[in-house]
Amino acid sequence: MTIPERDSSSSRSPLRLPELYPLQRAAVYDRNRISCIEASTKSGKTVGCLVWLIDRAWTQGRPGREYWWIAPSYQQADIAGRRARTGLRSVPGARYRRSPIVVELPGGSRLRFLSGDRPDNLYGEDVHGAVIDEASRVRAEAWHAIRSTVTATRAPVRMIANVTDRTNWFYRLCRRAESGEPGYGFHRITSDDAVAAGILDASEIEQARSDLPEHVFDALYRCIAPEAGINPFGSEAEIRANIRPTAGKPEFFGWDLARDRNWTAGVGLDAEGRCAAFHRWHGLSWHDQIPRIAKATGEAIGVADATGPGSMPVEALQDATEGAIEPFLFTAASKQRIMEGLAVAIQRGEITYPDGPLVDELLHFEYELTRAGVRYSAPAGMHDDCVDALAMAHHLRATWTHHRVSAGFVH
Repeated sequence: MTIPERDSSSSRSPLRLPELYPLQRAAVYDRNRISCIEASTKSGKTVGCLVWLIDRAWTQGRPGREYWWIAPSYQQADIAGRRARTGLRSVPGARYRRSPIVVELPGGSRLRFLSGDRPDNLYGEDVHGAVIDEASRVRAEAWHAIRSTVTATRAPVRMIANVTDRTNWFYRLCRRAESGEPGYGFHRITSDDAVAAGILDASEIEQARSDLPEHVFDALYRCIAPEAGINPFGSEAEIRANIRPTAGKPEFFGWDLARDRNWTAGVGLDAEGRCAAFHRWHGLSWHDQIPRIAKATGEAIGVADATGPGSMPVEALQDATEGAIEPFLFTAASKQRIMEGLAVAIQRGEITYPDGPLVDELLHFEYELTRAGVRYSAPAGMHDDCVDALAMAHHLRATWTHHRVSAGFVH
């Protein structure tokens, strides 16, 4: 795409921006003032909106005019800012400032990349074009602030996001736009659309479909919002289909540790993914728990939750088991990773577990799509200790098996 000179007397050369594929271009160059875009991950939504914002700032900008890019966090805004800097680095007179993140164009207009985590900071400035990135994870108050800033200028706004859930403000706004509300455009770009345009590889999409639970794949790649309160592990029938008595010899243990309010839970899986041992107790001191866990683990290898105060007992467990138990640090990302792995294993029937408290926890488990990602947990007032232990054991087994296969030890 070549954007002609705005000022014929300028010595600047024409600005060349990437060509957009038809659906991408239709979404960002919608005739409506506000365009709501639900799009698959990696479908080109960020690039498309960057092209649109730079195009607008270049062709319609004036000295001092502001064009904003709003993201859920400063780190995400920085990603877009660095992309803009890279795309404009060969443009004479374009300048980049790191803090705050600003790209100044030769004509005097500014691209400003901001975080939406403090909506009060978004009021006051006149804005002549705006993009809200990852809108489904941006606070509703940030949208209210942006809407206020474009009131005087009547500037256009582009909003892009993956689908998360059916309750956030962006999802509801998309439904209004989809129904034809005046002034609003709606566009949906799925992974199939991106494959057809040559942006994504079909084999990569099929691999993602295989790797992810169905509800996560549908949200991230097919733009289908999950039903509220969905269980990430599947239906009750799918969960109960894997119930088997414990049997065999455990080779991989997951331990979720607790002292007072919660339960210590341990799940041991054999090489085939079958539950060979299950332990659960409540209210014991670390002094009493350490030898019990070491004895139960036996010759198996294991991981134990070392988050927060859990680091101290894990150090004692490493001494008691001669290093057979390693620490596992729970973060939002690590919990999402191991829970999604467990969900795939359950839905494929690749794992078994005994009936009782473990199945009860699986049946009541929930997930929530938040601004930061997917949050997996038990409902308020319930426990997820057994599920955490099972997920850690499965993750350990899957990781160990993968390494052995890569090394040629498994055929």
